[in-house]
Amino acid sequence: MHELIRDITLCILFAWGLGLAAHFSRQPLILAYLLAGFFIGPFGMAWVKSQDSIQTISELGLIFMLFMIGLEIDLKKIVRAGRVILFAAGGQLIGGCILGVLFFVAIGLSLGHGGFDALYLCVACALSSTVIIVKVLYEKRELDTLPGRITLGVLVLQDIFAILFLAVQPSLDNLQVTIILLSIARVGALVATALILSRYVLPYLFHQIARRPELVLLGALAWCFLIGEIAERLHLSREMGSLVAGVSLSTFPYALDVTAKVTTLRDFFITLFFVALGMTIPVPNGSVIGLALVIAAFTVVSRIVTTFLPLYVMKQGLRASLLPALNLAQISEFSLVVIQTGVVAGHIQTQTASAASFAFVLLAVLSTFVMVRSDQITRLAIGPLKRIGFRDLDHGETGGAAHGDGHGGSRRILILGFFRAASALLSEIDRQNKALLDQIGVVDFNPVVFSTLATRGVHVTYGDISNVDTLLHAGVGSAEIIILSVPDSLLKGANNEKLVRHVRSLNPAAKIISTADLLSDVADQYAAGADYVTVTRLSDAHELFEAIEAADQGLLAEKRAKTDARLSERREVLP
Repeated sequence: MHELIRDITLCILFAWGLGLAAHFSRQPLILAYLLAGFFIGPFGMAWVKSQDSIQTISELGLIFMLFMIGLEIDLKKIVRAGRVILFAAGGQLIGGCILGVLFFVAIGLSLGHGGFDALYLCVACALSSTVIIVKVLYEKRELDTLPGRITLGVLVLQDIFAILFLAVQPSLDNLQVTIILLSIARVGALVATALILSRYVLPYLFHQIARRPELVLLGALAWCFLIGEIAERLHLSREMGSLVAGVSLSTFPYALDVTAKVTTLRDFFITLFFVALGMTIPVPNGSVIGLALVIAAFTVVSRIVTTFLPLYVMKQGLRASLLPALNLAQISEFSLVVIQTGVVAGHIQTQTASAASFAFVLLAVLSTFVMVRSDQITRLAIGPLKRIGFRDLDHGETGGAAHGDGHGGSRRILILGFFRAASALLSEIDRQNKALLDQIGVVDFNPVVFSTLATRGVHVTYGDISNVDTLLHAGVGSAEIIILSVPDSLLKGANNEKLVRHVRSLNPAAKIISTADLLSDVADQYAAGADYVTVTRLSDAHELFEAIEAADQGLLAEKRAKTDARLSERREVLP
């Protein structure tokens, strides 16, 4: 016991020290944790030698990691997942696994007769890193964009796929139809038990202890380990049980409270899991490094093929098809879980597992840089793709409403960029002055906006508003009123001040209406040539003040009824 405490102390100290170094050098923290484990483990300084300590630390970290992954899976979002997301996820997972098995068997890895290196690697390479992707997209404010929503939708379905694989993984040595069906039946029994209890028993219990934070936390942990033990008795695994426990808790009212209280504990044990994983990585030889590079290269290429092509076939445009492929081009933390279960079961060689870990580290670093610069990379890639035969949504004619005529298709009012404010504006014009719609043109590269506006008969040009050729084609030089409605936080490759200056140089006579996120931006945009700058916080403040007054006067229900009536009349392009 004292040896375990000493080992955990070493794990935390070195994880924190290298974590600080990773933070200041802007590297992924997971990389620091793996290096810490390698340094203090049997293949480094050998300060932690006990295999029992390593296994205990790793299993606890794995259980809590999967429990939190389950808590973050939103079943409602899966049910509401659109056709595009389902098709993209299906193409990526099925295509990635087929290509993976064929590729890894072709390079000599085992498949069958006790060795399943090729199978585990194809599954591992089909999963992408939720931690890295969500962090970068959040910092770039792209979680709510179309490529961001597609990326997150694919990630959720990847988690479901991983759950199904873990269900049959214990039976790989004797894989028969009856055994697969039995495994699925056991998973069904586990899921049904967890969902029934979380639906009819847990809400009452958590309601009774809602004001006792320590009992809420203890109850969540007890639930995690209880379902883990039930899974163990069903000949599944505690790790899978913890995942199901998390998913079942995510559906009931106290999920947010539980997640908030367990997060700190999760971070502690996840750190221990990755440090323990680093302890199992031997000093790499040439063959391990070579296989790691092969795995990394295959992951990137297969992700481009299996994500880009399905989205392109569904007419999402080159940009919206490329960005999710770039976002997803790394190996998941869940992949390391899958690989580790294979090592414990004796299904995969230690050398193969080490190569997968090195590939994970390599792609974690590279994909972070690629995602940060994904817009620039996409702009550079679109030209060559068009030259080799890929057609974007601006190719050819789809009717007068969707494209300009031979003179650039000028409209008196031009909206550059289309997000929720522009969607609300068009709905308001449609309600109050429908004839004005014929005088409006829109420029945007969202394929949903393009197809919806074209269907409704609104003149729309597909393209990037920071591109001068797009603006000239859209008729910016002859427009009388030009509206920039997208805030700086969502613009890619430009900001409103630069766009105002750019548009003013192309059309000195137009009335330019732009938008500002910050009050300090207003003067800069006027100096750049704007005629009027909208500040959305002013209208928001007015609406909130009216709501407070209505509440004070007991008229909030009437105000809500009026707002609901207005909302029911609107035909928004973006919900």
